[in-house]
Amino acid sequence: MVKILLAYEEVNPDKPHSWSKTPVWQAAIFEDEKTAKLLLECQEVNPDMPDNNGMTMFSCAVLVGFERVVKILLGREDVNPDKPDNWGRTALSHAASMGREEIVKILLGREEVNPDKPDDMGQTPLSYAAERGYEGVLKILLGRQEVNPDKPDNFGQMTLSYAAEYGHEGVVKLLLGREEVNPHTPDCTGTTPLMYAVRGDYKKVIALLQPP
Repeated sequence: MVKILLAYEEVNPDKPHSWSKTPVWQAAIFEDEKTAKLLLECQEVNPDMPDNNGMTMFSCAVLVGFERVVKILLGREDVNPDKPDNWGRTALSHAASMGREEIVKILLGREEVNPDKPDDMGQTPLSYAAERGYEGVLKILLGRQEVNPDKPDNFGQMTLSYAAEYGHEGVVKLLLGREEVNPHTPDCTGTTPLMYAVRGDYKKVIALLQPP
């Protein structure tokens, strides 16, 4: 059906509908590789066009874990793999927040991707992984020298505090194993990682954070 429609001159293969979502954007969100490839062959199609939220086809494919299309798009010169959305979140932040380990590895292999880029709230890919408890992603990101494991967000909340707030014991252990991580740093409200763990009654995390 898509092939038939593309044969008509009056059909615009890059025409957006509501919220500025183009056909190729829709192909990404529904993981329709065949349609995505057909549309990407059209000269009129801009694969880097953002929707009303600033999300491109690439960031969408990353978010849903559509690895094959991610690789296809990375082979194009007209796609920016580090392009932020309206909230400053990059594709790497989306991948980290969803625990997409393989896609994180792929993105970190690109020179133009900043592994420690904060969004408009100051959250980095590492803090997103810590908040969601994705230990695998955390280990991958910590393997990069550019990544600061003790970087605060705009409210002074550290990556360790994000992990403690949600009781992610494994993530807390990993972060405490880094010399540059201060387990007692308070955020702008005066709340420390230990206090976040106490609020959630995460006993194992509390035991890890309590001074000897």
